[in-house]
Amino acid sequence: MNTATANTSRAPIASSSLASPSPAALDDAGKLLLRVTIGVLVLLHGIFKLSAGVGFIGGMLAKAGLPGGLAYLVYVGEIVAPLLMLAGFWTRAAAGVVVINMLVAFGLVHMADLFALGKQGGWALELQGLYLFGALTVVLLGAGRFSVGGTNGRWN
Repeated sequence: MNTATANTSRAPIASSSLASPSPAALDDAGKLLLRVTIGVLVLLHGIFKLSAGVGFIGGMLAKAGLPGGLAYLVYVGEIVAPLLMLAGFWTRAAAGVVVINMLVAFGLVHMADLFALGKQGGWALELQGLYLFGALTVVLLGAGRFSVGGTNGRWN
């Protein structure tokens, strides 16, 4: 039996059902993983604030010369927006709200540590930075097709 003839009768691996996922599918999976991760992590902070209240934030706002009632907007930035991100509905706008929320948190709470390093040598604000830049990345990338809004959904 001729080996050249035997090899040509087989279908190429790339066209088999075991082929690797398309780059678009991997992109959408990455977008899903990113928005779910940022959404859940920020949402946990919001759930804590539901039980503990936002009085300490109101105090910081008053100290900065702003109305203390603005503290209730943290519920939008840490509960409503992450839930929208998780669902993939108005994802870019929701992630933008998380970005604004984190910028306010940096300004009110974390300015003293902006250029500080932690005990292990990393940035003292690396967790807050992850939330900020992760949400900014979701603003730029959108939700992807694994979302309520779908790939072509408005604001996704």
